[in-house]
Amino acid sequence: MKRSAKRLMISAAAFALLAIPASQVIAWGASGHRVIGVIGMQTLPDTLPGFLRTPGAASDVGEYSREPDRWKGGGQPHDRERDTAHFIDMDDEGRVMDERGMLLAEMPRLKSEYDAALTRAGLDVDDAGYLHYAIIDAWQNLERDFAYWRVLNAAEARETDLAKREWYRADRLRREQLILRDIGQLSHYLGDASQPHHTTIHFNGWAGKTNPEGFTNSRRTHGTFEGAYAARTLNPVTVKSAMSPLNVEGFDVKTRTVSFLNTTLSTVIPFYRLEKAGAFRDADPRGAEFLNQRLSAGAEQLRDFTVAAWNASGTSSVGWPAVKVAEVEAGSVDPWMSMVGED
Repeated sequence: MKRSAKRLMISAAAFALLAIPASQVIAWGASGHRVIGVIGMQTLPDTLPGFLRTPGAASDVGEYSREPDRWKGGGQPHDRERDTAHFIDMDDEGRVMDERGMLLAEMPRLKSEYDAALTRAGLDVDDAGYLHYAIIDAWQNLERDFAYWRVLNAAEARETDLAKREWYRADRLRREQLILRDIGQLSHYLGDASQPHHTTIHFNGWAGKTNPEGFTNSRRTHGTFEGAYAARTLNPVTVKSAMSPLNVEGFDVKTRTVSFLNTTLSTVIPFYRLEKAGAFRDADPRGAEFLNQRLSAGAEQLRDFTVAAWNASGTSSVGWPAVKVAEVEAGSVDPWMSMVGED
């Protein structure tokens, strides 16, 4: 069975999460993605538009965070192109798959170039995964969303023609729904990137030629951690309180993505050491701390990536003919034909 197919089976565990009070226990399947989406939205700063900072928006993003898992089973080429977006298998040195693979910092500009490089190295693209490109692509899409919203919002506020103003309003509302969906997609991939098993060749029990510390090689390792154990252990209050302060200074999406994935990779051996020590038993606080910290890492990255996309959108150009967001917001450019489209 392909490594990607195994991951789809492993990720199937899920429990419903309609609200997340402190006393509720939920699983890191569908529910884990919901928690990352909801808490990431709840912690957005007030510098972002108000429509993002409502309970409804947080709830919507929590649900949309499940979408990349719900896409599965559509057939080919849909599944081949999307299913391998959920992981990137690195060895203990941070190379994709093994010594033949590249470090993430060396990844090419385009995914097609990445696929070609893996093939030349004799590595299977399906086994390797491409989570890093999925995160970057989702962030770039969100930045486009925000840029269009800025233009529509500014134009609506200034437009004196009632018919044009109503079109701007309707298109802004459509864009707001797209933004929530696209934040949800970004949330899903950042959530995957916070889970140690989605960054390693040891994705379901220790793999490879050597096992010097005698770690488990049970094929239930991944599923048990995400499923039954997490269902008893996840604490949303702890997840939120463990988040680091906002950090978007000098944000570069590729650099941040590589750093985050490598940071998560560094938790793989600690996970297996904890598992060997019995920390993922109900009464042991070490396992609970590890679990909630990893979910917290996903939520804080969603917050940071979203804020960084908003900030970047202010210097963008959108539409055709292209208009500069800053000029539209300043009132020096009429964006009508660029937004409504010229046949």
